[in-house]
Amino acid sequence: MAACGRESGRRHTPDPLLLALRLGPFSASCTLYFLLWLPSDEPSWTSALVKCLPVLCLALLVHTTAHWGPYGRFIREGLLCSALGDVFLIWPNRFLFGMTAFAAAHLLYVRALGWLPLRPVLLESVLAAFGLYLGLLQPHLQSSLRVAVFVYAAVLGLMLWRALARGRLAALGGLFFSVSDAVLAWDTFVRPLPAGRLIVMVTYYAAQALLALSAAERRAPPS
Repeated sequence: MAACGRESGRRHTPDPLLLALRLGPFSASCTLYFLLWLPSDEPSWTSALVKCLPVLCLALLVHTTAHWGPYGRFIREGLLCSALGDVFLIWPNRFLFGMTAFAAAHLLYVRALGWLPLRPVLLESVLAAFGLYLGLLQPHLQSSLRVAVFVYAAVLGLMLWRALARGRLAALGGLFFSVSDAVLAWDTFVRPLPAGRLIVMVTYYAAQALLALSAAERRAPPS
């Protein structure tokens, strides 16, 4: 597992123009999502498709760009689990299924990011921040969801720690994902936030794009 986070060889930066072209489907599908802005209180398969399409486009990007090593494979699988989570979360009664799918995605991201360098100081910072936030959130959680939310938060915190330890685009992706989920949790369990859904989705798509691009920024194989 540690090998995924420290592939040998130098970093390979793909051609910017080619990468921009490959990001075209993701950008177009994001634009479609925000232009349509389908009502969240009217679940439908159309809403599910429009919401998960940008993440599926990123999975395709990783598949065609990060073809070397396990890092890209686990990032791609994490993106596919995320797309499944997007579909489940369209329907409120499938909330736990969506949370499970995203927890699986985070574990796949952890598998990609690896365990080296360890950087335990970062873990202490993540634990402090997550502990404080969960303390604020806990009184507002339904008893039936409390354990699931705490388990999910632990998995998300683990992913953030490993993303920060890896640095660069992965670190930014982990941070954006944490912000997105924090806003979503507050908007869902505490009180609706002004432009809450917009903040959640902008930071969510940015997080997934950064994690996908971190796979494109993979280390080139040694010659």
